[in-house]
Order: sequence, then structure tokens, then C-alpha cells
Amino acid sequence: MRTSRERQTNGVGEAGGSRQWARADATRQALLSAAQQVFADRGYADAGIAEIVESSGISVGSLYHHYGGKAGLYLALWEELSEEQEASAANAVAAARKDGENDPIALFIAGARAYLEVCWERRTAARLFHGGEGPSGFSLMRRTRARQWLGANTRLLRGHDGERATQVLSLVLTTVIGEAGREIALAPDEAEAHEIIDEICRILIRLAR
Repeated sequence: MRTSRERQTNGVGEAGGSRQWARADATRQALLSAAQQVFADRGYADAGIAEIVESSGISVGSLYHHYGGKAGLYLALWEELSEEQEASAANAVAAARKDGENDPIALFIAGARAYLEVCWERRTAARLFHGGEGPSGFSLMRRTRARQWLGANTRLLRGHDGERATQVLSLVLTTVIGEAGREIALAPDEAEAHEIIDEICRILIRLAR
């Protein structure tokens, strides 16, 4: 059994660790927010470390410690957006299943709508990754992630048709969603963004049926 002093000491250590993690997280978020704005304003190639550091109020040493440089910041922003889009889609599919939906197309549309909504909600970040810029190796990472996304969509649609037909259908629908995300991120206002989302979902249904 731990003594009162041991429990006290451990409690302080745990609290101190929590504060340290919170500070590190705040540092990372400040750097990501500043980098996103600088990349949006200048593009990846013309964005400078000095400008990101000045905008964030975080030291250059912390930037390199957490992200290793400009490329690391860009890739972290992309990963953050991709994970949010994927999580939102997965949660929407799970919620639809919980409500009793079992039609593969309906489940796919629920996930697609949630994914596209994130394209609008995170439009500043989404716009960064549609221009083709980025660090060396980014294109390969995007293609790898796209294949994984395509595989997940194919598995979701598997009960809809034959295997080859399902693969082709998944490719078509996934391509439409990816291109639609660009238009939604560039929409001038929320009303138009949601009009595009609604129309894309109607098109996806027509293509899938």
C-alpha cells in the first residue's frame, strides 16, 4: 500500500505530466494554426519558417522539435484533416447502422455526406491540398491514402453487386466525392456549400442505383 506522501507525490507528478502534455498540445496547435494560415496565404513553396514562427509566437526550436520543419507541418495538417474526414464518415455510417439502416448505398451516402460536410467546415485546410503543391513525397502519400479510402468504400458497398462491379462502382463514386470536396471547399458561403453537398448526394444515388 502506498503511503500518504507517496500518493501525494504521485498525484503531483500526474498533474504535472498532464500540464506538460497540455502545454505541448497547445504548442502544436498554435504551430498548426499559424502554418495553415501562412500556407493558405503564400502556398507551400513560398511559405517561410520565420513567418510561421512569428505568427504562432512559438520558438523555432519548438517547431523543429514537434514537426521537424515546414514539410512536417504541412503533412501534419493533411493528416489531421484526413483523419477528421474519415472519422466523421465512419461515425455517420455507424449512426445509420444503429438506426437500423442496412442498405449499402444508403450507408455509403451517409458517410459521403459527413465527409463532404467536413470539406466545408475545414475549408481553409481543405483548399491547401487541392492545388497539387506540397513537400517531396506528398503525392505518393496522397495516392496511398486514396487507395486505402477506395478499399474502405469497396468493403462498405460489397453487398450491393458482384465483386468486379462493386470495385468499379466504388472507384466512380469515390472519384466523384474527391472532386466534389474541392468545389465545396471553394464555395462562397455555407448555403451554396450545402446545395452542392445535397446535389452530389443525389448524383451519387443515381450513379449507384
